[in-house]
Amino acid sequence: MGLQLPQLAAHKGLRAEILHELKRAQPLAVRELADKLGVTVNAVRHHLKELEAERLVAYGREQRGVGAPTFAYRLTAEGEALFPSRYRETLTEVLDHLTQTVGRESAVRAFETRYEDLTRRLQGELAGVSDERRLEAVARLMSEAGYMAEWSETDGVFRFAEHNCALRAVAEKYPEICAAEEKFLEAALGAVVARRTHIVSGCNACEYAVTFNAPQPQELA
Repeated sequence: MGLQLPQLAAHKGLRAEILHELKRAQPLAVRELADKLGVTVNAVRHHLKELEAERLVAYGREQRGVGAPTFAYRLTAEGEALFPSRYRETLTEVLDHLTQTVGRESAVRAFETRYEDLTRRLQGELAGVSDERRLEAVARLMSEAGYMAEWSETDGVFRFAEHNCALRAVAEKYPEICAAEEKFLEAALGAVVARRTHIVSGCNACEYAVTFNAPQPQELA
């Protein structure tokens, strides 16, 4: 719910929708893409052919249960690069410099402080609102930062997912940032948050299970 998609330069309409769907749930077969997007198989094939020519997508065989393998598409490295990365090279250089001069803990602390500031702001804005409103607000905030965030609820079980890591290169080198994000989500949502999948580990998304009505973290002073 509430997924906000980043704008992809030079890719609009169905082409952009195909790229977004692959980013969210790759690998996907042509029929799966057509069903998700509500268009014909031929329309999807036409755009996939163009995207493949641009080296943004590639296909391969996928074995799914019993039966013959199916062909499914993934984003290539060039395709992944279309999604926001937010100054990863500069940030990595800055963190490396801080690590060398004042220590790794101080470098990571800069991100923790930023999350603490966001938490204070959200706690004021979201005091007394419903769980769903909290999820919507945090998903919107993270999407604006380039994370393609969304939330969903099934039978009372809440899921919060980020389909793009705007700081992936930094997070790979400084995994403490991911821990700071998880702590931020707990404080902002007032819930217990547990990561289930992790982009840095090769998953399609950073996905969290969110449990409300649990002992909530204390508000920051």
